[in-house]
Amino acid sequence: MRRALALYGGGLVLLVIGAFPLAWMLSTALKPSGEIFATPPTLVPKVVTLENFQRLFAETSFLTYFTNSVLVSLATVGLTLSVSAMGAYALTRFTFAGRERVAGLILMTYMFAPIMIIIPFYILVKQLGIVNTRLALVLSYTTFCLPFCLWLLRSFFHSIPLELEEAALVDGADLRRAVWYVVLPLALPGLIAAGIFTFILAWNDFLFALVLITSDELKTLPVGVNDLFNATIVDWGMIMAAGVMITVPTIAFFVAVQRYLIQGWGAGGVKG
Repeated sequence: MRRALALYGGGLVLLVIGAFPLAWMLSTALKPSGEIFATPPTLVPKVVTLENFQRLFAETSFLTYFTNSVLVSLATVGLTLSVSAMGAYALTRFTFAGRERVAGLILMTYMFAPIMIIIPFYILVKQLGIVNTRLALVLSYTTFCLPFCLWLLRSFFHSIPLELEEAALVDGADLRRAVWYVVLPLALPGLIAAGIFTFILAWNDFLFALVLITSDELKTLPVGVNDLFNATIVDWGMIMAAGVMITVPTIAFFVAVQRYLIQGWGAGGVKG
């Protein structure tokens, strides 16, 4: 009983620590300008207003930045999961010389920080003629998400018994259908985890979006919101409102897929 109380108490403390910045951001976004700098500060607004959100949509290009971030993030998730799933399957199901070395080299590429290759990557996309396009962002994010996602999915594919695929082939399915209807459903927790990781990285990236995008109509949220700090007067109410609008989709994305994550864990409980 004491152990359970200690665990729940520790979990509650961690929840408060993690949720407090979000609560403060939401509180500030709902306060009028005069109350934001009131002393002493209050967590619960005395007067709740949506003025900061209204000005955010009316006076800035927030909706444009939001749309760009959604399109780029979802495209990155789709491309990364498609390529990493095929690569991970090949590394676990096909035997060829140097297979383990290839897997190790793929993971090693994840050690390089984005700042190390931003200039070569910019030169490459300039030669391809895709500077200042969403495609450049999708390819850059995929480049950094792919090694980790491929390695993660490789471990999930390793845990799926080969006998299940062989049984599907014996029953008349071809390799493509066996992978689609047998392997991928069992690897669903890994696919969702990789998707969450990719979405958050693409959604929050600032460096590549700043370097590769110059047109205001193609900017993503991190770069667009950063412009608010460069104004003559920093509007903290509007910035906090933007922060709320940036954070909510990430939380909503996780809530939307977490039930499939749990279902995938249950589906993966199969004896080989």
